[in-house]
Formats: sequence, C-alpha cells, structure tokens
Amino acid sequence: MLTIRGGQKRFCDGVSRRDFLAIGGLSFGMGGLSLGGLHRLEAAQAATGMGSKLAHKSVINIFLGGGPPHQDLWDLKPDAPSEVRGEFKPIGTNVPGIQICEVFPRLAQRTDKCAIIRSIVGCDGAHAAFQTNTGWTEASLRTLGGRPSLGAAIAKIQGPVDKAVPPFVGLAAKTQHGPWSDSGTAGFLGPAFGPFRPDGPDMANMQLKDVSLERLSDRRSLLSSVDKLRRDVDASGTLNGMDAFEQRAFDVLTGSKLLDALDISKEDPAVRAAYGDGKPYQFQYDGAPTCNDHLLVARRLVEAGVRVVSLSFGRWDSHGGNFAMVRDHGPKLDQALSALIDDLESRGMLGDVSIVVWGEFGRTPKINKDAGRDHWPQVSTALLAGGGMRTGQVIGATNRLGEHATDRPVHVQEVLATLYHNLGIDTQTFTVVDATGRPQYLVDKPAIAELL
Repeated sequence: MLTIRGGQKRFCDGVSRRDFLAIGGLSFGMGGLSLGGLHRLEAAQAATGMGSKLAHKSVINIFLGGGPPHQDLWDLKPDAPSEVRGEFKPIGTNVPGIQICEVFPRLAQRTDKCAIIRSIVGCDGAHAAFQTNTGWTEASLRTLGGRPSLGAAIAKIQGPVDKAVPPFVGLAAKTQHGPWSDSGTAGFLGPAFGPFRPDGPDMANMQLKDVSLERLSDRRSLLSSVDKLRRDVDASGTLNGMDAFEQRAFDVLTGSKLLDALDISKEDPAVRAAYGDGKPYQFQYDGAPTCNDHLLVARRLVEAGVRVVSLSFGRWDSHGGNFAMVRDHGPKLDQALSALIDDLESRGMLGDVSIVVWGEFGRTPKINKDAGRDHWPQVSTALLAGGGMRTGQVIGATNRLGEHATDRPVHVQEVLATLYHNLGIDTQTFTVVDATGRPQYLVDKPAIAELL
C-alpha cells in the first residue's frame, strides 16, 4: 500500500480520509486498476478515434452476498404452508397489485420507480459474485483469463468520462469469504480494466516515507520519492520509474474529483442521515457489512463520472436464523436504497443511473430445523430501478411454493444485457476481442424487452 500521511476524516468501517490517500495507491498490478494503465488506454483510444461518444450513463450493482431468500424479500408466498411461507407478511405498494415484504415500507412507497423480477434463472450455485458481475460461470473462457465483468468491459469500451476519474470502481468491502467481495474482474481484457478499489491491493509494506499532505505542493520532491520507492521495491528493474502516465495517475489520487467523491464528510448532513449508516453490523460473520454509506458513496461516484460502481451489502447466507437476519438487513437496505432512489431523482440523475439489487441465488422454499433456508439456485429475484427502464411492474412468477419459475423465466445474462443496453451497448451485435484475437459477445442473451 502506498501511504501518504495527513489529516483524518472517518468513513464506514473506520476508513479515514487519510487512508483514502493510501488507497489507491498507484496500483502496481495485484488485481487492482492501474491508473497509469488507464491513462495509457485513454491515449490509445484518442489516437485511434475510439474514445467514448456516448452520454454519461452509469450502473450501480448492489450484490447481496450469500443468496438472499427470494420468498422473504420480493416474492412472498402468503398462501403456502407455514413451513414455506415463514414469518413475514406482504404489504401493499404504491403500485396496485404489487406486494413486497413488510420489512421494506419505504420501498413499498417507491415501487413505481422499481421493477421486480421474480423469476431469475441460470444461476450455477457458486457462492460468489462472479455471475452477477459478468453473466457467465467462472469456467467460461477460463484458459484465456475468464470473462470480463460489466465494469471492466465498459472501462475498455467507453473509457473514462473524466480523465481524473476511473470508469469502474469497486466498493465491496473485503470479506473473509473472498468471492463475496469480488467487485468484478477484468478477465481476458487484462488487469488495466479491473476496478479501482478504494481499499487498494494488500501492499502494506510499501510506504512513501517522510511526505505529508502539507508537502504535496512540492511535486518534484514527491515524484522523486515515488521513483526511489519503485526502485527499492523492484530491484530487478521491471518497473522503469514514473512516466507521464504515472504522474497523471498521481494527480488523480491527490487532487481530483475521485477523492472528493469518496469523502462523504463533504455531503449534506441531511442527505447522510437519509441513507443511514447501517450500524450496528449484525449477522456479518464472513460476509460484508450492511454499510449504507456505500450507497451514498456510489451516488457521489457516478455523479463525479464513474460509469460502473459495484458493492456488496450484507451477508445473506441464512442457513440458520433466516428471519432474524432479514429483520436486521431488510430495514437497512430499505432505508439506503430508498434514499439512493430519492437522491438520484432529486438531482435529475435517476434516468441515467441503473440500479440492480440481487444475489447469487435464492433459498430453499422449505424452512430447515434451524429456522433457516438453504441454497436454491433454481430461481431467485432481482430489483432494478432507474436507467430509463419501464418500472412499476413485476416480471415473471414462481409457483405457489417458490420452487421454480412458472412465468417468464429471466436468465442472469438478460439482466446484464439490460444494463449494457442502458449504458448504450447492444450486446446482440457488439463484441470485444479476447487474448487470441477472437471476437467475443459480452453475453449471449438479449436485454429484457419488458424493461426497454
């Protein structure tokens, strides 16, 4: 980690403003986005006329890691036997005929701005965010590096909106079960298109010594210190010191809109209060915290020019204590997601920002002996909002017990295709080139016609 000492301002999970100068640290590979590499890409695109011509559209991908119980969120089964329907009651929404779980009273008053899919299929059952980031299984094109995530593909295709802001940011907090904090890999596109992660790669031994924030105006001294750091780190000579791209990358980290966007202390206190902080963190175990702040940071990032933001909210792997977990996680998600929808709408951004909320699979219809629900990849749900989509509707249905889709099965890839469409990419015609030079479609399925 590249650490630059300075003053502190606190963020979710105790991360400080000072730490955000340590974050991003001129990422030397290690799976993070290389900002220098991003700027090289930008220059190459400019030279070939491939820079973005599209209006700024964005996606916020909210991953409910662990597999949220579909029949306890958006697809309640009040007429099922007690061992299936569970403890929750459905409540009406502001769209006649649509009901959702009682733990979402705020979202119930904003359902006209949401689309609920109750028939997601195609999940492979892996306890990971990979499919919700890419639409594919992890085995697909693994020998070539794997399929790129939505964020990586957009970083490659459209590049940055603003030279000082990465196009793809991953906010997913580090989890003990690593696949739940996967913000979306670059796959065969190469690491330069992976997410910028504010927590940075694990390079704690790399520290820029004796340079404080007060000395950042002395750029020549700073760059000299970074050059010495790089020489010390890479005695083999593989790294050749900072070039113009690295200097621009450093500019991103020390004086840009990116750092301002990450600093929620600059946000209106009333807006912060509307989102809440999601504390206390309960039922986290090996998963993500219910960090409501991340949804606020996501709004600030897309406003600053980020095209794709991914994050992980909560730990939904409820083999035991399912109903207590939903009673904790549900209201927190209800508050933060409702605030995000309102916030984007009040700023005139909701039509340009697509929100998707989903997990890797659903959960068993029958409640187990520990008051939990187990893995159920046969069907799951998703909630979408914004992005110019036709909202205020439910798509698909499951049978009386929530076991399988009976009406309009929607494949995981169709959701990804819809998000690409909202970003201006037609997945039925557009391809990206893999490491062998072969064109590859981003996904195989079409966008969801009902939402377009």
